[in-house]
Amino acid sequence: MSKAGLKCPNCGSSNIVNDDLYSQAQLVCVECGAVVSEGSLADDPLWGTDVSYSRTTAVKKNPCLNLIKGLERVKEICRILRLNAEIEHLAQTYFRTAYQHESFINVTLQRKEVLAGCCVCISCRQRNWPITLGTICCVLNAEETLLGGVYQEMLKILNIQAPFVSVVEVIETHVHEYKISKQDVPEDFAEDPKVLTKRAVELVELAGESWIVTGRRPLPLMMAATYLAWQSLNPNRHRLKFSLDKFCNMAKVRKRRAAATRITELKEVLCRLGKELPWVTEAVTESDVVPLVGDILKYRHSLLARALKTHEKALEANCAQTSTLNHPTDEVVPTQHSESRNENESTSSVVQLSPSNKGENQGDKNDDQSEEPVPNWGKKVLFAPPCVINAKRRRVERRVENCTGDEEISDGEIDSYIRSPQEARDFALMQKMLSLPNSENS
Repeated sequence: MSKAGLKCPNCGSSNIVNDDLYSQAQLVCVECGAVVSEGSLADDPLWGTDVSYSRTTAVKKNPCLNLIKGLERVKEICRILRLNAEIEHLAQTYFRTAYQHESFINVTLQRKEVLAGCCVCISCRQRNWPITLGTICCVLNAEETLLGGVYQEMLKILNIQAPFVSVVEVIETHVHEYKISKQDVPEDFAEDPKVLTKRAVELVELAGESWIVTGRRPLPLMMAATYLAWQSLNPNRHRLKFSLDKFCNMAKVRKRRAAATRITELKEVLCRLGKELPWVTEAVTESDVVPLVGDILKYRHSLLARALKTHEKALEANCAQTSTLNHPTDEVVPTQHSESRNENESTSSVVQLSPSNKGENQGDKNDDQSEEPVPNWGKKVLFAPPCVINAKRRRVERRVENCTGDEEISDGEIDSYIRSPQEARDFALMQKMLSLPNSENS
C-alpha cells in the first residue's frame, strides 16, 4: 500500500510501500527499490512483527509421497477396470479428501491402499457403474473384512451416500470375466457371453424369488448361476461331467468357497419346480435336473404357483391324517332300552373327571408345552429365508430350584464319591511318597 505525501529522494516517485518482510518495517520505493525510511526497533513490538514462513519463502507445499502413490494407485485401478475419466477424477477427489482426515492419515500402507479401492468403488456406484466389493478385493488382493470396514468408515466420515447395487446389474460384468469364448476354449465348452449372461440373470432372478439371495454374498451366487447356465445351455455329457473346480480352472477365475453350496440350493429349487412340469413323469433329481433348466426358467412363474399349491395340499392332507390319528372319532351305538341308557350314563359319570382334576391335568399339559421348543416354521414352507431354515437353537434357561440340603442323593452320585480300588492304591502310594522326605529329614 503506497504512503501519501512521501517521495523517493533518489527518483522522486511517490509510489512508496510499507515492506515488513523481516522483523523491522521499512518504506521502500517501488520504482527504484531504495529504502526511504527505516523503522526503529524501539517502536516495534517486543518480538517484532509476525511474518509467516510461507510469506517469507514463497514456496508452495509439496504433496506427501504416500498421497502421490495413492493417487497413482487409484488411477491404476480405474485403468484395470476400464472406467471412464469422470469416475477416475471423482475417485481421486475422494481419495484426497479422505487421506487428509485424521482417521486415515496415520494408518498402515495396506489400509491406505484399501482406501484407494474404496474410493473407486464409491465413485462407480454413484455413477451407476455396477461393481462389487469382491471385485475390488480381487484387484487389490486384500481381505474382505478389512475392505468392508474401511468402506463403512469412509462412508460415515465423509458423509457419502453410495447406492446399493443389485446382483442382476453386476452379473453382466461378472460373466465377461470368464474366458470361455471360442478363442480361449474348445468348441464343445465355448459359449457366447451374451447368451450366457441372459441365462445367468434368469437363474439369479429365480434365486431371488426363492429366498436364496437373502443375506448371501453376491460373488458365490453369481458363480453358481454362471456355472449352471453354462451347463444348461448345451447339456452334453462333457459339460455335465465337468465339475466346478475344472470349470473355474478352464475359465481362469478363482473359485469361491460358498459357490458349491449355492449350486446345491439352486438345484433343490429347480427340482421342486421341475416336478410340476406336465410332461415330466419320472422323479426329478439333482443329477438330471440340468437339462430341464431352460423349460423351468421359461415357465417359472406358473411353476412357482403350482408348486406352492401342491405343497399346501400336502400340508393339509398331513394335518388331517395326524388329527385323525391323535383324536379318533367315537362311534355312538343307539340304545333301545332306557335301562341301558341309564347304565351308560352312570358309567360315563364315573369315567368323567372332576373340574379340579381337569384343571390340574390341563396345567400339567401347559407346563409340558411351555418347556418344548417352538417349532421352526421355515421347514413347513416351500421357500423360506436361509436364516429361518437354518435357525440357531436358542438356549433354554433351566429353572433354578432352591437347595435346602435335605434333598435325596442318588445312587450314582454316591458312587462317584467312593474311591475305586485303583484310586485307593494310587492315593496310598502318594501318601507313602510324601512321607518319605519327612522321615529322611528327621
